[in-house]
Amino acid sequence: MGYNRGAVIKQKREWIVKPKVFVTRVFPDAGLKLVQEACNADIWPDVMPPPYAVLKERSRGVDGLLCMITDRVDAAVMDAAGPQLKVISQMAVGVDNIDLNAARVRGIPVGHTPGVLTEATADLAFALLLAAARRLLEGVEYIRAGRWRTWEPKALLGADLNGATLGIIGLGRIGKAVARRAAGFNLSLLAYNPGLAPEEAAAVNARLVDFDILLRESDFISIHTPLTPQTRGLINSAALAKMKRTAILVNTARGPVVDSRALYDALKNGVIAAAALDVTDPEPLPPDSPLLTLPNLLVVPHIGSASVWTRDQMALMAARNLIAGVRGEPLPHAVPKP
Repeated sequence: MGYNRGAVIKQKREWIVKPKVFVTRVFPDAGLKLVQEACNADIWPDVMPPPYAVLKERSRGVDGLLCMITDRVDAAVMDAAGPQLKVISQMAVGVDNIDLNAARVRGIPVGHTPGVLTEATADLAFALLLAAARRLLEGVEYIRAGRWRTWEPKALLGADLNGATLGIIGLGRIGKAVARRAAGFNLSLLAYNPGLAPEEAAAVNARLVDFDILLRESDFISIHTPLTPQTRGLINSAALAKMKRTAILVNTARGPVVDSRALYDALKNGVIAAAALDVTDPEPLPPDSPLLTLPNLLVVPHIGSASVWTRDQMALMAARNLIAGVRGEPLPHAVPKP
């Protein structure tokens, strides 16, 4: 018999033990198949995320962790996984649920999915802005309650976008994408983004101003800042009191940027006209939340990136970050070091 070198190589490859990973949710097949081919993947099957204690237990001994924004990945989870943990890959842009300092101390790279969800999230931000401005939710409820009897000249009057001022808090990728959409509606643009160069704002026809000026002069405010210690509770009762009584607030960033109690009081008492949220604090909102009783608040369930193409791309990026990490290779999309 002849020596079949190719068959021997193939057989040796089959002996190689695949890296062990824990995936905290079933995610789109575009990325899931890559993970299953490259890794010995333990996949949490439930719709709800694994409880914290389960997350720690299922992470023991893994080489990689692929998580979602609903998972608290702190030092205790990393230590439970063990010293062989090579990578944490998150299927999201924001990583405020991950203790980045703990990961750095342990030499664990963290991956995320920047850029790819920019356009989808900007689309939703504008959809929410338009829906709140033209009181679409109230219109739907108006019909369902049997109140639509005829065309009424003063019923459900909303706010005009043409010629109004949009204030953007956080002029990063998504904020700039929103600014580009604003051009089609003839909106003037203000932006608040400490450290950003004025010419970068000018490139999307926005004028950088301080926070108080943006609050006072904007007819609409759209939030696109990451959640940090500095931005947590940024929109509080004092900030809301500086806004126009006709102002509309949109948040597609992170729920805790807005003080929920302060927002409830402001909407109920007419401090501002309306709000539209894709993110909340807490998230999800419980069904008995006082916020859900307000007619001038529109809430959707964190669907900023929920388009088929976008979620597929996020899944691929998360999978590739995970696979690179368990192989000891540089992550294609690593969270930048501070």
